[in-house]
This record gives sequence, structure tokens and C-alpha cells, in this order.
Amino acid sequence: MPVPPYRVRAFNTAKASENKIHDDATAQRFGFKGGFVGGVNVYAYMTHQPLQRWGRVWLERGTGEAKFGKPVYEDDIAEVVATEDAEGMAISVHSDGVLCATGRAALPAGLPPAPDLGDFKAVPPRADRAAASESTLKTGDWLGMTPLLVTEAFHAQDLHDIRETAPVYAREKIVHTGTIIRCCNWALTHNVILPAWIHMGSSVRNLGLAHVGDTLNVRARITKNYEHKGHKWVELDAMVVANETTPVIHATHIAIYRPRQLAS
Repeated sequence: MPVPPYRVRAFNTAKASENKIHDDATAQRFGFKGGFVGGVNVYAYMTHQPLQRWGRVWLERGTGEAKFGKPVYEDDIAEVVATEDAEGMAISVHSDGVLCATGRAALPAGLPPAPDLGDFKAVPPRADRAAASESTLKTGDWLGMTPLLVTEAFHAQDLHDIRETAPVYAREKIVHTGTIIRCCNWALTHNVILPAWIHMGSSVRNLGLAHVGDTLNVRARITKNYEHKGHKWVELDAMVVANETTPVIHATHIAIYRPRQLAS
């Protein structure tokens, strides 16, 4: 059954970041039209309809996934189309006539118990970051991040940047689910130097809510580091935690940490 489409004028929140894939000049050198809107932002756009369909309970225990195939560019319209089916909701994102992302969301019953927080090792971010490589992103290593205290100002700016219109986030001071998944990016960027890298997809199980005033952290284990089609890829098994006590999401997070263009 169709769900009303959701249209967002995309905004590139990362133009000034260390990741130069968000910079027009670098992205154009790699063969793209311009700097990318971050995958975590596109994922945020994709979560609007599941929230509309299932409400706050989806943020507490729903599931979501996204695979990013083509970039969404700043100031272009991202049109998110969702269609309900027996398993939940299929979601796609088109922009400028191009299919950019696909994914799913669900509010499943009878899921197995969530992983235990104690199975995820808490570590600080590395004091000295080295360039991302097979040795600095070694399978089995644990990664943390610089903790993020979610202030009122940060929360307001975040909702503005994501262009979120669902009132529950501002009304109940709930941290946006797109911001939660961004912590998995920080597991990488707070530990290694990544001149240009691309978030390729995430699979997320929501476990609880974070609110303004909470401090977020991530506990992430590197599960894969491999080469495919000339790109160097990394995969994380991550849990984002509020106040070091409350699991918020469990996610598989996938990225190209060294595009093949950097090797040429």
C-alpha cells in the first residue's frame, strides 16, 4: 500500500568536514557533479515515513536499513517513496531523476533479545590518528568516539539541518535517529584519517531513545576490511549508547574508506 511521498530539499551539512567527498572540487575530480549530502542525512530522510506510520514506538524498537548507490546533491529535491508490504515498508530515494538509495523499515514482533551491552567494549578514541589502512582498521579492533553531549542548541540546529518536520523530535526533545547513526561515522573519523570516504549503507535495530541532555558514545568492532572493485571497504558492528548505560541502536555500518580514485 502506498504511503505519501516525502520530499526534502537536501542540505549538505558536511561541506567543511575533513571528508573531502563532501567538497565540490574533490567530488568533481572523482567524477561526480559535486559534494555529496552525507549518507547519514539521506538515512534521516528515509526514517520520516516509518515514524509517521508507526509513531514513537518505531524509534524505540523498529528496524531500518539503507543502501546508497548514487549521491544526493545539495539543494536538489530528495523524493522518498515508501510502500508498505507484509514485512513492513520498502523505501527508495530518487533525486534529479536518479535512484540514489534503497532500504526498508519495519516494526517487527518477536525479535530475539538485543545484544548485551557488556558484549561491546568501551574504548576511548585513539589519541593519535593515523591514515586509514588495513592495519589501522584491523578486523577485530574496537573503536570509540569523543562523547557528544546533546545540548538544546545542538538539537535545534540538527533538526534544522536535517529538515525534519515530524514534531515529536522537538516536542519530546528526542535525538534524531539520523544523528544516532552518525555516531557510527564518528567511530571511524575520530580514530583514523580519512581524506575522502563514502558511507555505503547501514542496517539498524532501534533499542531506545536518547534525549537532549544525554551524552552519546559508540562501541564499535571492526568485522571486515576488504577490497572490492578497487575500493577499500570497512564494516562495523556498533552499538550507540546514551550515558554509557542505555543502548540506543545496534547497527551494521558499511563504508568505503579509500575510494579507488585515491589510488590513481
